[in-house]
Amino acid sequence: MITQSVLDNLKITALNAMQEAAILATKTGNDILVLAPTGSGKTLAFLLPVLNNLTKAVKGVQCLILVPSRELALQIEQVFKQMGTGFKVNCCYGGHPIKTERNNLEQAPSVLIGTPGRIAYHLRHQNFDESTITTLVLDEFDKALEFGFTDDMSYIIRQLLSLKQRILTSATAMDEIPEFTGLKNPIEIDFLKDVQIAPDLKLKRVQTTAEDKLSTLFELICKIGSKTTLIFCNHRETVDRISDLLIDKDLAHDIFHGGMEQDERERALLKFRNGSIKILITTDLAARGLDIPEVEFIIHYQLPYTEDAFLHRNGRTARMNAKGTAYLIITDEEKYPFLKSDIETEQLKGPYKLPQDSVWQTLYISAGKKDKVNKIDIVGLLLKKGGLQKDDVGLIEVKDQASYVAVKRKLALNVISKLVNERIKNKKVKIETAM
Repeated sequence: MITQSVLDNLKITALNAMQEAAILATKTGNDILVLAPTGSGKTLAFLLPVLNNLTKAVKGVQCLILVPSRELALQIEQVFKQMGTGFKVNCCYGGHPIKTERNNLEQAPSVLIGTPGRIAYHLRHQNFDESTITTLVLDEFDKALEFGFTDDMSYIIRQLLSLKQRILTSATAMDEIPEFTGLKNPIEIDFLKDVQIAPDLKLKRVQTTAEDKLSTLFELICKIGSKTTLIFCNHRETVDRISDLLIDKDLAHDIFHGGMEQDERERALLKFRNGSIKILITTDLAARGLDIPEVEFIIHYQLPYTEDAFLHRNGRTARMNAKGTAYLIITDEEKYPFLKSDIETEQLKGPYKLPQDSVWQTLYISAGKKDKVNKIDIVGLLLKKGGLQKDDVGLIEVKDQASYVAVKRKLALNVISKLVNERIKNKKVKIETAM
């Protein structure tokens, strides 16, 4: 049941219209199709109905949530845990140790979240019992199709013989829903054009030449200053080229694309999330479904090829009725039919100062959930032994094998030196600056 305590745990006072409509629709028992833009709160629009479908009496997986990316899987897991329901949740995705996942599945979670490839693997190896699954969620389904997960999703759904309800979410309208999903006469909740959840987004054009594009970008970054900024590119090579420039300029930043190792990608998002890095350069991999709140500025260094991709990128800012600005760096030769002609032009009239580094620095701690370490343990160590005050400690994230904590940058080195050879839960831990 959805209780006030769940909403309190999520730190929200009221649900939006789309979330209310989804909860009402799922109570009918019908299949549900939720269409809504990125940043509108689709995760809660299916997690809250999922919670209504769960029962303590059933031992085993009751709900399976399929997602197109590991980052999205981790984000949904985090939100579900934050709800404080008492039901167990687990995540399975490529790049995560299969042995760890198999061990987790021995004590089956009520909610299982995963990417299609990894869930299909566990099903084929009979690592969990699918016969108790009554609710299926296909989140960001349009993206899952785009990523080529059709065969895996089709195989998984064919194995689920006890399903009572299917919920499909998408950020784009579809001409038809593929037959393999098994959706029958779904109730459609379409908020794609709804003004109540439309972002307050300002678009600005920055005109340049092909030769000056990199220097224009750097000037724009300096003009924006120390604000959270996502820089979108079409190719990994471009991400790396911009990163090289910012390294030369001694400007703190991070990168995020599909060519990176999973732990590198997770660290990059983590540092962006906790505010220790203000600039993240990325491909469209970060355009949807990632937990990176309060991004104030988007820069399209290269514009995407379709209007849908453009809208998804812009959905990373101005989320949930907040305000945001998206800059479009465009040369005279570039033409994009989906752009309106009346976009305001931003003039760069530098020189501008180099943005200052964030006041936060991320520390790595070599202990995590597997060592029974929690956030309270980490705060206790930093305050009692590290000499910090509560205001000196920012966001803490505890992973399976390690933990990460944001502390005030000016105090970071002193804290590290004070905590050499210290222990948490009787385990000697290594503490250092997260790379």
